[in-house]
Amino acid sequence: MRWTLKSKPPEQKVKQLAQALNVEDFVATLLVQRGIETFEDAKNFFRPSLAHLHDPFLMKDMDKAVARIELAIANQENILVFGDYDVDGTTAVSLVSSYLKTYYPNIATYIPDRYAEGYGISFKGIDFADDNGFTLIIALDCGIKSIDHVAYAKERNIDFIICDHHRPGSTLPDAVAVLDPKRDDCNYPYDELCGCGVGFKLIQALGSNRNQTIDDFIPYLDLVATAIAADIVPMTGENRVLAHFGLQVINSNPRPGIKALIHQIKKQSLDITDVVFIIAPRINAAGRIKHGNHAVELLTEFDFEQAQQFASEIEQYNSDRKDLDKQITKEGLLQIENNDEKERFTTVIYQEDWHKGVIGIVASRLIETYYRPTLVFTKSGDKYAASARSIKGFDVYNALEACSQHLEQFGGHMYAAGMTLKEENYSTFKEAFEKQVQETIHPDMLIPEIEIDSEIDFADITLKLTRILKQFEPFGPQNMTPVFLTKNVKDTGYAKKLGGEDEHLKLFVKQNNSEGISAIGFGLGKKIDLTTNQKAFEAVYCIDENEWNGKISIQLRLKNIR
Repeated sequence: MRWTLKSKPPEQKVKQLAQALNVEDFVATLLVQRGIETFEDAKNFFRPSLAHLHDPFLMKDMDKAVARIELAIANQENILVFGDYDVDGTTAVSLVSSYLKTYYPNIATYIPDRYAEGYGISFKGIDFADDNGFTLIIALDCGIKSIDHVAYAKERNIDFIICDHHRPGSTLPDAVAVLDPKRDDCNYPYDELCGCGVGFKLIQALGSNRNQTIDDFIPYLDLVATAIAADIVPMTGENRVLAHFGLQVINSNPRPGIKALIHQIKKQSLDITDVVFIIAPRINAAGRIKHGNHAVELLTEFDFEQAQQFASEIEQYNSDRKDLDKQITKEGLLQIENNDEKERFTTVIYQEDWHKGVIGIVASRLIETYYRPTLVFTKSGDKYAASARSIKGFDVYNALEACSQHLEQFGGHMYAAGMTLKEENYSTFKEAFEKQVQETIHPDMLIPEIEIDSEIDFADITLKLTRILKQFEPFGPQNMTPVFLTKNVKDTGYAKKLGGEDEHLKLFVKQNNSEGISAIGFGLGKKIDLTTNQKAFEAVYCIDENEWNGKISIQLRLKNIR
């Protein structure tokens, strides 16, 4: 692990903000590091408001999208709401379809089959629309590169509205409207929305014709927050506002489908981490193991008993997904070791019977052992299909673009992408990708990094501080949980290992004459020797509140020690 202490912002800015907010300098430092430099910035950060959401009509083509949907409603056309099979896609489809159904009945949904159709808009989906009399398709979380598909639909007199957030290619599809804040010619003030976020802006725009206000859309924010958490988009600007209020809906009055999932896991109050690791994997499991339709059924069901039935089926898919992911990760690690590929700059592996629904998760798992850009391939029809995952700071999408002559198709983001290629191109692609990464990656990137916000003393840690840090939530990219460094730490003699395989570390620590603080280090069991016999060490950690028997205490969540 590389420990990197973030550079300190200009002292004058820190002092001015600390004074304006009446907080310690190191709290002001955390804020300035997040781009919050004035009292007004801090007010917007600590008190998110729905009034901070932008006018949806600032998005390029929004007026065209609304006009085409209103025309379809006036002409009694059938509208098909189409979306990807992951969390972002299924929540977006659930959101737009359930909103439209509140005032127009001729709405149906379509999620492509991960195995038969693959990612994004499919010819099979367009044929389904054609056979069933649909003349308008609203595509969510996909479609920005579907030039041939949109042209194919046009020949059949089917119009497309594309709502996407992936990077466009050099040409846009010939759709009635292309809503994508990442379009070069789109001046929308915030370009980090997820697919469901773009869908939310669409229903917000449609609502303005019906004299609806933002309050009418609050019930949909449980879906938007779930998509923001799952898609790992920056937790800044509009995303942070939508996630903040979406979490309130999740914890107070979620839709029956989300309520049924929470009911199964028996957790009282969920934060954004719970959404990422508990809610999102279950919604994703439907598309991974069975079909994304099951997720849409769950998320659009209004009868709680029926939703509970759907939730228990999804629980089973999630359990199956875990088993597959463990097994394939084991096989993948074995393949890397047997092929003696440990010294490479990339991991690119293939096995024809690996389950396509979990190869993305497996790629992430392999990065935990071999920290480098990772592609996991499996057989899909007569082609090879892969999921790519990257490491901090390295743009895997750009690397794939540089090797695109070997690929049939690809798409995605900086840190996650998908692709297909012909069997005969696999070896040449593998070497081209290795060469591209080797030439463009900085060697430091291949060592996992812990970014430290600030060095503090234990004397600085108070319940007041934990209350302030709590208001930094929801956390996510570009607003991560603050990480602190403290030096000259000693365990008070309570050090012990926890967990079935002694993998975790439990300590009770002091610094100089400070009060003792409880600390837990997940996965740090092997480092217990650094803490014995009153040896001093350095610790990096996050600060948590621990509630036990109605009493609140502070606990450090150790990230590393040395």
